[in-house]
Formats: sequence, structure tokens, C-alpha cells
Amino acid sequence: MLEHGPIRLADFIEENMEPILQAWEDFARTIEPPALTMDDEALRDHARQMLHAFARDLKTPQTPLQQSEKSMGRGARGHRDTAAETHAEARLLSGYTVVQLVPEYRALRTSVLTSWSAVRAGGATDLPDVTRFNEAVDQALAESVARYEQMVKQSQNMFLAILGHDLRNPLGTVVTGSSFIMQAVDIPPKYILAANRIFNSSQRMNRLIADLIDFTRTHLGPGIPVKVRQANLARVCRTVVDELRTCHPEQMVAMTAPEHLDAIFDEGRIAQVLSNLVGNAIQYGTPGAPVTVSMVADDSNATIAVNNHGPVVPADRIPALFDPMVRMANDTPDTLVERTSLGLGLFIARQIVQAHGGHIDVVSNAQEGTTFTVTLPRQPGTFLAPRPGSGARPGEGAAMAPAGISPAD
Repeated sequence: MLEHGPIRLADFIEENMEPILQAWEDFARTIEPPALTMDDEALRDHARQMLHAFARDLKTPQTPLQQSEKSMGRGARGHRDTAAETHAEARLLSGYTVVQLVPEYRALRTSVLTSWSAVRAGGATDLPDVTRFNEAVDQALAESVARYEQMVKQSQNMFLAILGHDLRNPLGTVVTGSSFIMQAVDIPPKYILAANRIFNSSQRMNRLIADLIDFTRTHLGPGIPVKVRQANLARVCRTVVDELRTCHPEQMVAMTAPEHLDAIFDEGRIAQVLSNLVGNAIQYGTPGAPVTVSMVADDSNATIAVNNHGPVVPADRIPALFDPMVRMANDTPDTLVERTSLGLGLFIARQIVQAHGGHIDVVSNAQEGTTFTVTLPRQPGTFLAPRPGSGARPGEGAAMAPAGISPAD
């Protein structure tokens, strides 16, 4: 039985917990399909804890700033998971969607306020209690949705990592088989041509899978690992440029660099960065306009600049260029490269550069075109702070780089 007479909302919640939970449970059972297979304890799992938390919150004094933060779902919290966060995890594992999760909070809010209004019929409405209660529910809802989204992203990234890893073996068989056929001398040329196309397509697929695995590494671990050793950075740069010239014979790629430039870096990873940047410049540059690659260095740092002339990138869009699944705007018709790209190239390039302790800057204007500038320390351990406007977002950058660096075997 609900108690009658004047009563504060916090006391009402604690003294009438069971009727409130029953009203909420009746609603929860209408959510299909998961709720139909859940027992009473599972349906009520964390609602009781949340109601107790709401009651404690109503009894705790708060400042206007705390009230404002809580109304936007940014209330102060401890180090342990809240009941709302644990509730979100349980609901996700039970098969709930976020669309089914949110109405539970609306039902919990309605259950409390409707029951309280019934026992206070004819009495004055305590508006501050109602406001505080709504703020607490909003905070719990924000925590639940945030945890739900975090777990969904983690599951998606794990799926992508497993998928990318498992695709490598069958793809390796395709590459090996097509390579074997290409070397044959006792079959018609048309089969050699078909094998060559299979081989080239497999190589593109392999690059896509490598990008996918690198992307998931940045979300599931400390970042992209790099194994550094002393090597000639200029030689690596020239090798990448020569490979791209072969792949794009119609495109002029000019390069200026010293004959020898020693640095300590991961050759394969920096080659990947240069390939992504120069390939990006070719893809989005104006047809017929040259792409230029230049390298300079001082005693501490090496700088590589990749420039092309094409559509100007607005300043407010530059930071977004390094986000995953984002491509630069291009007014030209879609190309094969665009259709087979995941939009991860610049994101991965930045992650690799940051893992070396460096940063990437971008400048784009109508006079000089678009220039991506990579600055790398020549010695490990000399980590550079990202420059303003470099595309690094707050909290990102070289400070997290040392964890990914290890000496080469």
C-alpha cells in the first residue's frame, strides 16, 4: 500500500520501493523480444539501485552549477560503475537495443511521479523535488546511453579485428595462386592476363585489410605499434615515390631530398605514411598538375612535405580530414581508388606519425595548393607537441606515443 499524507519525494521513493518497481516492471515486460524471456529479478536488476541513488541525490544539497551540469548529464561521479552503467551493460547482453533502453527511464520517471502525485492529491506540489528528481533521471539516462554506445563500439571494433585477421589467410592463398599462374610459360596469354588482374585486385584487398587492422588496433589497444631502427629516410621516401610513379604513369610526381638522411624510425610504417599522403595528393589533385614531395632536416627533426593543387580544403574541415571514414571532397568522377577506399589513410598516417613522436600539419589555399607536412624527430624519445591547426584534436598527440615504440628485432 502507498502511504498517504505529506511526504517528501526522497522519503516516498524509499518507503514505497516495491509498488514503484512493480509499476516499472509491468512496463518493462511490454518490451519485446528480450523481456518475455527474463525473470522478475533480471527485469528489476538495477532499477532498485537507481531509485536508492535518486533518493540520496534528492537529500544532498547542490549548488546551481552542480544542478546545471546534472541537467545536461554531466553530474559528478565516483570511480566505480554506476547502477545506470551496469544496467546498460546487462540490457545490451540481454538483447536490448538503445531504442528499447531509453523508454525504461521514461517509465521509471512516470512510475515515481504518478504514484507520488496520487498520494499528494490536494496538497502543494514540491517543485524543487520534481526538478531534482528529473535531473537525477536525466543523469542516469546519459550514463546508460554512453556505456551502451561504448560497448557497442568495442564489439564492432573487435568484430572488425577478427574479420581482418581471418581474411588474411584465404587472401594469401589467392595472391600465391595468381602469382604462380603469372609465372607459367605453358598456358595461353589470356590466362596470364586474368591472373595478373586477380593478383592486383588481391593486393588492393590486402591493403584494405591492413588499414582495417590498423584502425582496430588504435581502438582496442595502445595504438599502432612501431619497431624503430636507424635507416636512411631519404631512401625510403624515394622508394615510395618511385612505386607510385609506376602505379600512376600519367601523374608527374616531383621529389627533392638529400641523398642520405639518417634517422631512427620504422621503415615500413613511415613508407605507409608517405604512400598514403602521396596517393592522397594524386587522387585529389587537379589532373595534369604535378605533385611535389620535398624533404629537409636539421640536427633534431626531419620534415617531409607533400603538395598538390586541387580543391581548397576549408580551414574548419582540416581537423576532420584525420577522422576515420572521412574522405576529402572531390569534384571529379569517382575513381577505382575512391570506390575501394575505406577513408582510413589519413587517420592511420596520423596515428603512425604520432607513434614516432611527430605530428602532421595541413595548409590549404588557392595560391599554393594543399600541403601535408610531416615532422619527425630523428632520435626516438624526442617527442614533439602537435602544432595548432595540425589536425590533432584535444587530448591527442605525441604524449601517448612512447607506448607504441619498440626497437626493431
